[in-house]
Amino acid sequence: MTNVKNIKNVKYKIPEKYLLVYLLGIYLIIVSLFFDSPKDILNGLKNIILSPDNLITDYVKVGGMGGAYFNSGVLTILSTFLVRKTGATLNGPLIAAIFTVCGFSFFGKNIFNSIPITLGVYLYSKFEKTEFKNYLLPALFGSALGPLVGEIAFGFGIPLSKSIFFAYLAGIIVGFVLPPLSQAFLRFHQGFNLYNVGFTAGMVGMFATAVLKMFDMEVETVNIISSGNNIKHAIVFYFCFILMIIIGFILNNKSFKNYKELLKNTGQLMADFISLYGFPITLINMGIMGIIGTTFILIIGGDLTGPTVGGILTIVGFAAFGKHPKNTIPILIGVRLATFLNTYDSLSASTLLAALFGTTLAPIAGKYGVSAGIFAGFCHAALVANVGYLHGGMNLYNNGFSGGFIAATLVPIFDSIISAIERRKRYYEKQ
Repeated sequence: MTNVKNIKNVKYKIPEKYLLVYLLGIYLIIVSLFFDSPKDILNGLKNIILSPDNLITDYVKVGGMGGAYFNSGVLTILSTFLVRKTGATLNGPLIAAIFTVCGFSFFGKNIFNSIPITLGVYLYSKFEKTEFKNYLLPALFGSALGPLVGEIAFGFGIPLSKSIFFAYLAGIIVGFVLPPLSQAFLRFHQGFNLYNVGFTAGMVGMFATAVLKMFDMEVETVNIISSGNNIKHAIVFYFCFILMIIIGFILNNKSFKNYKELLKNTGQLMADFISLYGFPITLINMGIMGIIGTTFILIIGGDLTGPTVGGILTIVGFAAFGKHPKNTIPILIGVRLATFLNTYDSLSASTLLAALFGTTLAPIAGKYGVSAGIFAGFCHAALVANVGYLHGGMNLYNNGFSGGFIAATLVPIFDSIISAIERRKRYYEKQ
């Protein structure tokens, strides 16, 4: 009997990485109950699911604080369960994917609009006769196109009996094409745009928006933003990020060993910090990056809203997969510098998101230095404000879309400059 018990314990034991991510989802659900009653949360979830979801739709405004936090907690748990169910090892890329789902569940992702895209990726894995766990990244990141599902279902006044069918059909098709496209587009920016699926989703979203316009179905970006919740959000997430650092510190034998080595990594895809430096030090980096992102918004006088919270959580996730203070701060400086010089509102939601999500270009700063990172951030701020109309806000990872073009443009230029400098050095050394 003892042996049977031991076998059962081994079978159902949850690894610490999975456990901590599950706890994040549970934490968000518990927090939601402090903000709103269960009845208000359910009403909020209903409003969230029935909203079209295209950029920028703040679920805190649509469904209340309780509804937004509950939605995020549930999707975090479901995403983690999906990954664990496939038997995949929870590495840096998957941590980034789960935290991205967690973050975007505050503005654009919900269970209704995510299911068909995940199903489409699953069908693609069956078509390829490959294990689904090999396509978990496009399955999770692919819900960036969730607004396409929501818009078709609820945005055009089509009877629900027809609209939901067509919405889910569109979602399944999108999910089916994302895996091969994301692999192909990775070569376009050479891994210097961390939100690779964001670039892919932008291309797909652009095509989908064009098709809808053919049938006189206009899709426009929106600006539904909450305000006045800085203290509430800050308390919730500062506590979470500080706890990450403490847990990581304890698991790392009460030290910051290997953190200097992590900071030397350029961050270029695929930089799996968990595999390279271990989970404890990666967890410390995640907590530090969360504090940097939150403090950045508060120091410049911005609002902690659903979208900016989503941006911060995405940074935290990618702190396991390419981002650290050394390669992200130059990008933040570059975007911020651009906002001082341009005509846009420096504290608007879109401008704040450009800074947070602009850190998709962190590998440029990591490889080419601080000046290159600042310049990349500056260029990103200019471009990202002018590409959203191409996909009508259908692609939640608009900054990943912009980042792909910036990386593809700047990297060859920087390589050319470096090559020219090295040739000159060799020439003068021979003299």
